[in-house]
Amino acid sequence: MAFELPKLPYAFDALEPYIDEETVKTHYGKHLQTYETNLNKALEGYEEYTKGKTLDQLIKDIEDLPEEIRPAVVNNGGGVSNHNLYFSVLSPTPKKAPEGKLLEEINKTFGSVEKLKEELTNAAISQFGSGYGFLVKDKDGKLSIVKRANQNSPVMDNLIPILTIDVWEHAYYLKYKNLRADYAKNIWNVIDWEKVEGLYEDCHNI
Repeated sequence: MAFELPKLPYAFDALEPYIDEETVKTHYGKHLQTYETNLNKALEGYEEYTKGKTLDQLIKDIEDLPEEIRPAVVNNGGGVSNHNLYFSVLSPTPKKAPEGKLLEEINKTFGSVEKLKEELTNAAISQFGSGYGFLVKDKDGKLSIVKRANQNSPVMDNLIPILTIDVWEHAYYLKYKNLRADYAKNIWNVIDWEKVEGLYEDCHNI
């Protein structure tokens, strides 16, 4: 079973001026595509391990895979999963604030949406080298913020990511150069809380 990239749900230039057209083209069309190609190549001949499983299930149960393909699944599978989440929660016409159960849990955990934004932004900015800041939920729906290096995914720790800020340099360097903090703050202008709400309320993410 080959994994396929979901179609980008907006035009390459739709996130301007916060994320530029060339960055989206390169990020989605080259970097993410490469992860997908390398993942499928690594899984050739191992169909018995992938049949009927989602990508996140493969990553979560990484110890069930043959040892020789585990690094490729962590790196490339994580690259596909993390990027799919990243692109899916961005929108040129985003819902600007969360509501319902997610808002209740945010207020309970962080005190306010603004506090959550501040903590997740700081987590992303402070990630040394390449990686991500994530908002995750556990099996009980409790929220927390984690950061992960490279393409490591929170699903490996039984956490379900529902929002992420990608701080690999290819996510921002064409526009922001070394100003990672500006990118991490501006990205909130295109984060779609409706998508995040849907991921939070979905009981079958993994």
